[in-house]
Amino acid sequence: MPSKAAAQNSVVRRASLAGGVGSFVEWYDYGIYGLLVSTLVLVFSSSEMGMTDAGLMLTYLGFTVSFVVRPFGGIICGYFGDKIGRQKLLAILLLMISLATAAIGLLPSYQSIGWAAPALLILLRIVQGFSAGGEVSGAGSFVAEYAEDHRRAVVMSPLVMGSFIALLFGSLLISGLINLYGPQAMVAWVWRVPFLLAIPMALIGVYIRTRIEDTPHFRLMKSEKRVVANPLREVLTSKRHLKAILLAITLPAVNGPGYYILFVYMPTYLNKVMHFTQIQSLMVTACGLLTIIAAIPLMAWLSDRLGRKPLLVASAIAMAVLAWPCFWLLTLGMLPLACMAAILLALAFAGHAGVIQAALAEMFPTTVRYSAYSIGFNLSTVIFGGSAPLLMTWLIGLTGIASIPSYMVIATAALTLISTLYLKETAGKPLRDV
Repeated sequence: MPSKAAAQNSVVRRASLAGGVGSFVEWYDYGIYGLLVSTLVLVFSSSEMGMTDAGLMLTYLGFTVSFVVRPFGGIICGYFGDKIGRQKLLAILLLMISLATAAIGLLPSYQSIGWAAPALLILLRIVQGFSAGGEVSGAGSFVAEYAEDHRRAVVMSPLVMGSFIALLFGSLLISGLINLYGPQAMVAWVWRVPFLLAIPMALIGVYIRTRIEDTPHFRLMKSEKRVVANPLREVLTSKRHLKAILLAITLPAVNGPGYYILFVYMPTYLNKVMHFTQIQSLMVTACGLLTIIAAIPLMAWLSDRLGRKPLLVASAIAMAVLAWPCFWLLTLGMLPLACMAAILLALAFAGHAGVIQAALAEMFPTTVRYSAYSIGFNLSTVIFGGSAPLLMTWLIGLTGIASIPSYMVIATAALTLISTLYLKETAGKPLRDV
């Protein structure tokens, strides 16, 4: 007979796995769009517009609009997540984004149906954005409420790694398809394959998420009839919660540029601005992704022992110091130097990525955790991350300054650093229930 502690550890591992696999599927579905922008701009724009900045910005509009709806997805999902529980809602969200992703893979091109093609693309990106808005905070709440107090960041690390593994898998998949079929076939039909892979992935992810019951914290709250009647009203009428939400907006400021500029936007930046080939661009991104995937568990382990604040401070300083020199290395157009720059930036960002979700989950009580976490993190992502690719494309085209993305990284790293000074240390402490 297994001991009670062994049984509990097994449940925690399954919760961590469910979070990691779900995160992989969700962020593969969401991130594959960013990785394929160089191709999608040719599929969903007119031949005259496709190779211009206007064509690229048109396609990035689909990227940005998905972020506009993220707070709405977060608010609605947060409300129901705090009312009915995390587990069922997370399975529904995974299915929703996967169906939208597969539908993108079935869309006709601009040449077939004209402006209806990009319009449908943007509509499906809205569905993806709604789902993503409820995913991060929901999955973060779910895993955090299963994790032991003394190793919460470590237990949550597969959840964080899942998003980067998804981007790495997507980068390698696209590189393989380009090598196998060639750029022309990629534009003609092969681009659909990564989107259609969402269906089998969804079946696996939903199966895993439905095989584990809701969190102990939520079940206890429900059994004691402490479920809040209106979580949103509770959040928005409490000075304590509003103050925490404000911090949850500014604390992860560098998370948006860190994720969306360094990993999602990077392949297009290298290809269109730095004139690397598409394969080289994906190789550089893959170097950064391999580095951060390896570093996140170590950073999470350190934060469980040293605290959240030291890691967040060190990461913010490293990002601010390294951003400009690393982007300067990218402008030299040499593949080895570009890979080195990506590795350095990934190491600097890992200290933030491995800690931030645990820190945010620990800021709010169980009664409103999903709702408040969703509002804060999604607003932060919209303000500092969602518009980044569109803004960078516009500013580089306007000024001709290729290092502009580094300035956004520096500014948001400074804001994260300042915000960390106001954060109460929560590493190793029990989650609050009220």
